[in-house]
Amino acid sequence: MKILWLKAGKLLPVDSGGKIRSYNILRHLARRHKVTLLSYYGGRRDPDYESAIEQQLPGARTIHTAAPEGTIAQSVDYILRLPSPAPYAVRKFTDSKVRQEVSQLLGDGSMDVAVCDFLSASLNFQQSLSTPVVLFQHNVETVLWQRMANTEKSPIRKLSYGIEARKMAAYETNTLRRFQHIIAVSDNDRNEMLKLEPGCSITVVPTGVDIEKYPVVPSASGDPPIIVFTGSMDWEPNIDAMEYFCQEIWPTVLAQYPNARFQIVGRSPHPRVRRLGSNSIEVTGTVPSVADYLQSATVVIVPLRIGGGTRLKIYEAMAMGKAMVSTSVGAEGLDVSHGHDVLIADDAPSFAAAILQVLRDPHLRRRYEANAAATAGRYDWSQIARRFAEVLDTAASSTRTGAAPRS
Repeated sequence: MKILWLKAGKLLPVDSGGKIRSYNILRHLARRHKVTLLSYYGGRRDPDYESAIEQQLPGARTIHTAAPEGTIAQSVDYILRLPSPAPYAVRKFTDSKVRQEVSQLLGDGSMDVAVCDFLSASLNFQQSLSTPVVLFQHNVETVLWQRMANTEKSPIRKLSYGIEARKMAAYETNTLRRFQHIIAVSDNDRNEMLKLEPGCSITVVPTGVDIEKYPVVPSASGDPPIIVFTGSMDWEPNIDAMEYFCQEIWPTVLAQYPNARFQIVGRSPHPRVRRLGSNSIEVTGTVPSVADYLQSATVVIVPLRIGGGTRLKIYEAMAMGKAMVSTSVGAEGLDVSHGHDVLIADDAPSFAAAILQVLRDPHLRRRYEANAAATAGRYDWSQIARRFAEVLDTAASSTRTGAAPRS
């Protein structure tokens, strides 16, 4: 197949959940198919990125777009775009140069299928195209923005999130109807999208993990106990999770294990996250290898209260054989079972109790670790990319024959 893949923002470095998912699927697809990645980004021109992405994914194209930089410029841009019916999270990633390039690449019929990676890139596709376009939905954006609006405490941000959530609900519904086929990352996401647009065609391709990059490691000693969270620390759901954990859960754990350490591992820590640092809490910022921190972890946590899609960080930690404690939101859409390969806790007392349970009982902890590794081992990216290719091929074939893709 000849595949056009449109991605808003830089794909490198591969340092966030969406990037990890897209990058790994792309590199495996490229081994069997002719893939053209069109990556467009704002900010300063970055020749190093343009060279690196072409080297890692030969045939990749880049477009440098004009985009506002800095908090003040972005705030002004947001206000100017308020009258638009499209949510700002989509409108800000729409560019005339990108629309023109996509139109040209798909206009001659040489591509078998195109992939719109995330809803954010969707307005760059024309309403009517002869080439089938598959929307790759890493999240249900409407659910994500509604959760953020419901949990936000700042009146200004709450108002902004509420406006975005209402716009997103209308826009996402129309977009699900517009594209020929949708790829979701979990059954839960598929069900949420069908609530928005019951007539859309959706296939689930689950989240994967790089088994070679995250191999099983020996169980940590637990002396001292090391609790680890990994993720992009400039993303609001992760920021909220860290404030929640450090303020409402960590003190209970620390009271029982005064020598315990908590490591917040991830790029671009927001000032709200940096303020959480203390004698027992380390905020690392960008690290050379997340796997190095996971290797030393006694317990890995995912205390998310908002968010969407699926958390790759869970499978990465599980692949290394780590005991996991997560909220229902954190483990949403993953093939995990409470009491078998993960512990699920949705309030602060039960979350703290779950951590303490596996800290106190090494035999129980090792059982969770073994079960976690076995579960993650079934989801190597090579298998996930093969399933993704099958969906694209079906979409392309259905367009040629005039049949609707099966969901």
